[in-house]
Amino acid sequence: MRLGNQRASNNVEDRRGIGVVGGGIGVGGIVVALIAYFLGFDPGVVMDAANQMAPQRETRMAPKGTPRDEMGQFTAKVLGSTEDVWGRIFQQANAAYRPPTLVLYDGQVHSACGMGQSAMGPFYCAGDEKLYIDLAFFRDLATRFRAPGDFAQAYVIAHEVGHHVQKLTGGARKMEGGRGSRVERNALSVRMELQADCYAGVWGHYAGTMNQLDPGDLAEALGAATAIGDDRLQKRAQGYAVPESFTHGTSEQRVRWFKRGMDSGRPQDCNTLSAGSL
Repeated sequence: MRLGNQRASNNVEDRRGIGVVGGGIGVGGIVVALIAYFLGFDPGVVMDAANQMAPQRETRMAPKGTPRDEMGQFTAKVLGSTEDVWGRIFQQANAAYRPPTLVLYDGQVHSACGMGQSAMGPFYCAGDEKLYIDLAFFRDLATRFRAPGDFAQAYVIAHEVGHHVQKLTGGARKMEGGRGSRVERNALSVRMELQADCYAGVWGHYAGTMNQLDPGDLAEALGAATAIGDDRLQKRAQGYAVPESFTHGTSEQRVRWFKRGMDSGRPQDCNTLSAGSL
């Protein structure tokens, strides 16, 4: 990616190196989180189930603003790019875009959704409108999932921002309440995740028009979408896939919906919630 001229966002909390005391999830919770991470389950569900009732707090205040290290600046610039793109899209719809905060952490982190663990992977918490990323995930993306590249990393950030767009536009309310059977809830979760993939593609479309993409960047993002499909993750973890348990979509679905947003640049083309076929 070419982000040299991109404005870095100041909506970053750098909690790396800040310990968390009190509460947390125990060994059993960590095991559950690891299973969820590799099988693609919703980390929010895991955190709600495993989080202990004791209060948690960081040992010191986290600095806010653009980090100084290379990877911190990269994530801040990607976040700044999403702010620029979605700010214009919302403005065209006569609405105001309220940007989320990106929280960098290592190990574990306290959020309004409960305690997060790096083993869960990146996640968005609607309760505090923050996306949480342990940058070690990017190393895992390249080595464990064989999806290297800076645009693959940017896709991950843009996907979590997509969940924030769902919060702002009201789509996330469809996930509230937890009604229906587990299979029905999983099916709805798949539609929400595929919409976030499509929204990530919308951002990628405009990143391309801003000359921020290099040749091969699209292939990196598609490689990441393929690597973290439910079917791919489950087959890797247990040798077979259970479609009824999918929460994020198959590799083919994730690639297709990302490409749909990337090709059109139109959020209205990302309506997975009413699409007959995914």
